[in-house]
Amino acid sequence: MKAKTMIGGMIAVAAVTAGGLWRAAVKSQTPKKIPITLKPPMPFEDVTFKSGDGNVHGWFIPADASVPRPWPLVIIAHGWGSNRSRVLRYARPIWEAGYALLMYDVRSHGASDPVKAASAYLFRDDLLAAVRYACARTEIDPQAIGVLGHSLGGLGTIMALTEGIPVAAVITDSMPAQFEVIVSSELRRRRLPQFPLAQVIPRIWFWRLGESLKTYRQHDPILLLNERRRMMQLPILMVHSKGDRFIPPSELEYFLSKADPPVEHLWVNSDGHSCSEEDPAFWAAVIPFIQSHVRVQKESASDPVNPQEMECGASERPAFT
Repeated sequence: MKAKTMIGGMIAVAAVTAGGLWRAAVKSQTPKKIPITLKPPMPFEDVTFKSGDGNVHGWFIPADASVPRPWPLVIIAHGWGSNRSRVLRYARPIWEAGYALLMYDVRSHGASDPVKAASAYLFRDDLLAAVRYACARTEIDPQAIGVLGHSLGGLGTIMALTEGIPVAAVITDSMPAQFEVIVSSELRRRRLPQFPLAQVIPRIWFWRLGESLKTYRQHDPILLLNERRRMMQLPILMVHSKGDRFIPPSELEYFLSKADPPVEHLWVNSDGHSCSEEDPAFWAAVIPFIQSHVRVQKESASDPVNPQEMECGASERPAFT
């Protein structure tokens, strides 16, 4: 009888522990929805486009009236637990350099529709949808689209590149490169213990996604990007702050150690995860990089591509040759 009681007690403890782990996994996989608190200081249009089964809400910011059409465009992608208003810090300098902008809330963030289980795949898929939307706008030159992705928005951009996203250039800022760092950073943000959650929670995350952690690791985004970059010329600028204590600078060092061919990079000295642009070196490098690689060609300006006749996402675009 005593043995049965002990076994029953152990089962009860195991059930409670399992339930706690499950709740912790769901909580850490559900971004806190932060409301839109700021709006662009320049004229903008509220836009909605589809991604998967949900609606993505964002802003289209036309280029300044002095810029001839078709316009070059920069898409700004926010990170985990953020929204479009929190990356407005990037908007004005790029707009003043002569660009239209597209900013949006990734699903399960801001005003966009929720999903059951969020992940880096969400950032990839919503960026792909954003590029398709941008290509369909007649004011935009579809061959002059760049992306600036912050944090997980940067990783989603790298993952989208492995899918053949048709963009002219990419900038990442404070991007995580290793899955283990994403896990530990999110647990730290949620003030959850690393042990045993860092070992158990990732498996629950992928189970809820209908995939496996092993499969994800076999499809390392850096290695997939290396394969694709050998077949194309795609300018990439990776920025990271030496004072970032959330996604450590070692993440950029790790990416650089694996990237083949090498990518252009910039170290800045701002103190935090979301303030790289406060270092003057950021804009001194980013604006010339964008202007050099994301620009309307003379022939496309005089004879713009009809977006209804083109296959947006085709790998044969000039940016990939």
